[in-house]
Amino acid sequence: MFIVHVFIHVKPDCVDAFKTATLENVRNSIHEPGIARFDFLQDADPNRFVLVEVYRTPEDAGRHKETAHYARWRDTVADMMAKPRSSVKYTNIAPGEEGWDAERL
Repeated sequence: MFIVHVFIHVKPDCVDAFKTATLENVRNSIHEPGIARFDFLQDADPNRFVLVEVYRTPEDAGRHKETAHYARWRDTVADMMAKPRSSVKYTNIAPGEEGWDAERL
């Protein structure tokens, strides 16, 4: 498994629009065959979010960025960012691959 945590700081006046656009991206992303999970989290600071993207392989992460729904999300939320998003990439230790199962929204 290949896991990416994406850290996003949104402008205060854009939080609701960002959540709407990101939920649409999540709903589409979880149906990609290479995605095991795609979680959308909001920090105690309501302007900060984390996406926890769990891919079956690093190549699946690349394929995700080629989808129409990702491009739509990226373009829609670009001006909503208070600063550029950042990410940290991980490889999975536990649970094993069988322990991941995307919830279908």
